[in-house]
Amino acid sequence: MKFGSGTCILNVGGTKYAFPGDVIKNFPLRRVSRLHSCASEQEVLEVCDDYDRERNEYFFDRHSGAFGCIMLYVKYGKLRFVPQMCELSFYNEMIYWGLESSQLEFCCQRRLDDRMSETYTYFSEEDAELRPNELATRGSGKWLERMRRTFEEPTSSVAAQILASVSVIFVIVSMVVLCASTLPDWKTAENNSVEEHRVIEAVCIGWFTAECIVRFIVSKDKCEFVRRPLNIIDLLAITPYYISVLMSVLTGENSQLQRAGVTLRVLRMMRIFWVIKLARHFLGLQTLGLTLKRCYREMVMLLVFICVAMAIFGALSQLLEHGLDLEMSNEDYASIPAACWWVIISMTTVGYGDMYPITMPGRVLGGVCVVSGIVLLALPITFIYHSFVQCYHELKFRSARCSRSLSAEFLN
Repeated sequence: MKFGSGTCILNVGGTKYAFPGDVIKNFPLRRVSRLHSCASEQEVLEVCDDYDRERNEYFFDRHSGAFGCIMLYVKYGKLRFVPQMCELSFYNEMIYWGLESSQLEFCCQRRLDDRMSETYTYFSEEDAELRPNELATRGSGKWLERMRRTFEEPTSSVAAQILASVSVIFVIVSMVVLCASTLPDWKTAENNSVEEHRVIEAVCIGWFTAECIVRFIVSKDKCEFVRRPLNIIDLLAITPYYISVLMSVLTGENSQLQRAGVTLRVLRMMRIFWVIKLARHFLGLQTLGLTLKRCYREMVMLLVFICVAMAIFGALSQLLEHGLDLEMSNEDYASIPAACWWVIISMTTVGYGDMYPITMPGRVLGGVCVVSGIVLLALPITFIYHSFVQCYHELKFRSARCSRSLSAEFLN
């Protein structure tokens, strides 16, 4: 297209702006300046929504108020948000016209950062690949995708909710049986009805095994499935049962089984990992896991703070309570590792009372240790708290989105 000395009209959401044709070439907005390099009407329509050759008018189906604010930036050099308009919507308008967030005024840029951090939604790699593969799921692969969503996303359909409820029931039953097996009176009841107990345990393990196998079969990426933390936990919870059964078969009911008893008890206690399976169905546990995943730097920083404080206060308390006055030494602080135990329970304000300083310098040091613990623990916990709130809103948003699709499926 050729822009001469004539007038070029930009129609943005019904609001018209007239410019001399030679101004378009060096216009501050990239999308508008691209009109000057268009050689055909087809190229023009790639930049704008419609074009009137007779009036030399270009139509843009965008927010007129946002463009008016952007034109104020072109004129005066200051870009601020439109009042009573979502910051993210205005940011989308900025991107459309070729502006960046760094061109916003500092106060508005900070508002945009806060808004984006609050509404940022985490999508896993599998979710990101879902849209490109939607066409591939049509036809023969559609049932496989529905099976995968049924087992992986408890809120995706009515069948998925029923399946999740049954899985939760099996987890609760297995946990009750495992906890009851440690009661003193359990052995007597177990001798009277050993077959019933074994049947309950076998049925729970069978359900978990079948669920894990089906989820592995319908998964898109088998390697990614094996690397997922929840799937690893499933394997750790299921494998001990089969190992204990195999050891019982190989050793038999004899003295060899007694020697293997410690190993069997350890493997049996590993079934406590079943309770983590509830993270698939409860938003709170998912939020906790996602928070720990994102805040590993803050967790490491918290651990470093505690270790440094333990080393400093442990050495000082051992010196003040045991090293200076040998006649009135406190034997609870005979070594630095023993003093570190006192430091950790003091910094976390637990204070079991099993050991405490008896000298005046030691008590002063104890007060400093407690105050320092409160300060050191509070600093990184603030970041962890904000990340927890953010992760909760993200997962809640995803859950609400799945619930809307579930409601539509139920109505259809």
